[in-house]
Amino acid sequence: MPNQFVLTGQYDYSGGSGKRGITNVTQSLIADRTESLEAAPALAVVASQLELDGKRGRIYGPVDLTIEPGTVTLITGRGGSGKTSVLLTLVGRLKPNKGSDLVVLGRELPAKARSVQHLTSAVGIHGLDDLDEEVTVAATIREREAWLARWYKIVHTPDDARIAEVCGPVFGDAPLPGVRQRIHSLDEADNMQLRIALAMMSSPELIVVDDIDALHDTDSRLRVWESLRVLAATGVTVIVAASTPGELRRLGWDTIPAHVVLPSRR
Repeated sequence: MPNQFVLTGQYDYSGGSGKRGITNVTQSLIADRTESLEAAPALAVVASQLELDGKRGRIYGPVDLTIEPGTVTLITGRGGSGKTSVLLTLVGRLKPNKGSDLVVLGRELPAKARSVQHLTSAVGIHGLDDLDEEVTVAATIREREAWLARWYKIVHTPDDARIAEVCGPVFGDAPLPGVRQRIHSLDEADNMQLRIALAMMSSPELIVVDDIDALHDTDSRLRVWESLRVLAATGVTVIVAASTPGELRRLGWDTIPAHVVLPSRR
């Protein structure tokens, strides 16, 4: 009998509607950061025979992964190969089949799922980091800051300087979004880069980005790829999912991202 997959709770809020006590989140995050520094794993991800079944059969796998920290890895596969589910598994939000061996940031999954959730972020996954299109950029960043802050801290609406502090490392030389600019007015690259900037506010050690080829414009995709390359250079492990690896040859990087092809679902 195939196991029903389980989507675990969203503790590292990225714009969704999860709820949890802020004090507990902050205390756990501090403890996890300390544990992470002490553990200093040699590899960011080690997976062997990683697979997931649902009510209708195989969702993905088996998959073997070995990912160095501070690198960019591209995961591709045909439609239905389970790319999104693989990403959710790597950040501790989906529970793989029994018998799967998976260690992320030195922690075994699914046993240490909560710890891994605190040290990772996910971007581009429907229902997990969706943004309210009618609110401003400032309100969106303030919401994120309020979620991450201690319960007693007053969180003010960010000004231009704070917008630059949050978005600058991701946007690079591109124009930054305005404080009063509404989410629906952002182009697709700006929207994705803002979501990455929001995800980085919790200082994750690993970030996954789904469906990057959903960006229709080639220049938009290259802008986001460059943002991810810069983040990886700071030591963040980046894992990206796309339908095809066609974009890799257009990047012009000295070191091309590692490429993992998922097997077609049986």
